[in-house]
Amino acid sequence: MCGDKNNEAYGDEEVVQVDLMNLKFKTNTFDLVICNHVLEHIDDDHKAIQEVYRVLKHNGKAILQVPICYNMKETYENDLIVTENERLLHFGQKDHVRIYGNDYFKRLERVGFEIDLINIAAQFPNFGLNPKENLVIGIKHT
Repeated sequence: MCGDKNNEAYGDEEVVQVDLMNLKFKTNTFDLVICNHVLEHIDDDHKAIQEVYRVLKHNGKAILQVPICYNMKETYENDLIVTENERLLHFGQKDHVRIYGNDYFKRLERVGFEIDLINIAAQFPNFGLNPKENLVIGIKHT
């Protein structure tokens, strides 16, 4: 199943409407959730991460990719930055609400995830993967 908050843009009935801060799925439903470059767009990323954790089964995994600035110790966010121009200036994109720093992994661990970082760029050289970007895998053990 595929989901997006703005699913009508796909013109495909297979893409269901979902709100990451209020997932309409039962607890312990999925073995795998892929959340690829979404959290940087969501005002309450803690709530969204909790929801992903909630819907995963025991030993379920979530791929939780976000853009991370490894030069920053902590995530930069500011609730007073609300216009598209301000967000573009501060966060590098008009619909981003933060720039994640090295504390991103602790944010995931706070809700219960065990983190595994995997780099597959060398295994798939023809895919154009960024060798500096790890896959961020959150594992639910409860």
